[in-house]
Amino acid sequence: MYTRLKHSVKQLFPPAPTWKVDDIPDQTGRVHVVTGGCAGIGYETVKALLNKNAKVYMAARSRAKSEDAIAKLKTETGHEALFLELDLASLSSVKRSAEELLQKEKEIHVLYDNAGVMFTDPKLLTEDGYDLTFGTNVLGHFYFTQLLLPALLAARARVVIVSSVAMLCFPFTTLNMDILKDGPARDKFNGVTSKYWMYGKSKLANCVHAQELHRRYAKDGLTVISVNPGNIRTDLYQHTAGPLRLVAFDAFMHPPPFGALSSLYSGTAPEAAELGGKFIVPWARVGTPAPKAVDPKVGTQLWTWLEEQVSLYEKSKL
Repeated sequence: MYTRLKHSVKQLFPPAPTWKVDDIPDQTGRVHVVTGGCAGIGYETVKALLNKNAKVYMAARSRAKSEDAIAKLKTETGHEALFLELDLASLSSVKRSAEELLQKEKEIHVLYDNAGVMFTDPKLLTEDGYDLTFGTNVLGHFYFTQLLLPALLAARARVVIVSSVAMLCFPFTTLNMDILKDGPARDKFNGVTSKYWMYGKSKLANCVHAQELHRRYAKDGLTVISVNPGNIRTDLYQHTAGPLRLVAFDAFMHPPPFGALSSLYSGTAPEAAELGGKFIVPWARVGTPAPKAVDPKVGTQLWTWLEEQVSLYEKSKL
């Protein structure tokens, strides 16, 4: 418990950054895909990449919000991002999105699995019947990444998966899969604190996914890094209220540009090519994840479950 608390505090109160967006090498000719790129940390990630001449796909649910963001970014950077419709809470949307992208790009150099939801109503489910938080943050990103593997492997790409310090702040999180779909176990789990538990569980799973993806594909040239972007003032906190929101915003929140630093470092810094399997914390430093995140048995457990869900979906569409 003490070790978790120590690492949590170190991540919550980081030193001043020593790596900045100006350090990003020129990205001319390189293709980047940012999920959730129309707002918050994703927007700042797209902005920094455009400023370095990257070709950037903004993968997001809302065409209207994305087009507004693209227009704003064009004014700010002189470059234009490309909209890619993607709803991570719908496996059908994930598949359509990946297929569309693969028709356009044979090589993807960096994928940022950045989008997410936090502290949503625990009764909410994805289109396919999974817990909304876990289905969006984990299952949707897993399927999207797997479908894009041909283009990622062709480019010997980097995959940056956004996790959170929440996996350390909620030490009771486990990868109990029984609560992720409707059923008796989920009914018992559906309490006052469930949305906080589930967010911590999803962020632990994001890190586990990154570890296992790197473990399986590093030999093929893939570099996978998970990141804690920091405590950032974004719309993610729209589902918090009262004292928690007051403390979260007033005590140790940072502007969105800070939240993009660790992702951008992981995706573009030459030295980060050697950091596959690592956990990057604010601001662009190697940090310590939860012990479960680096446990190969947990990685196999999560990967097997995710593959089973994708297989069930694909069989249902035959």
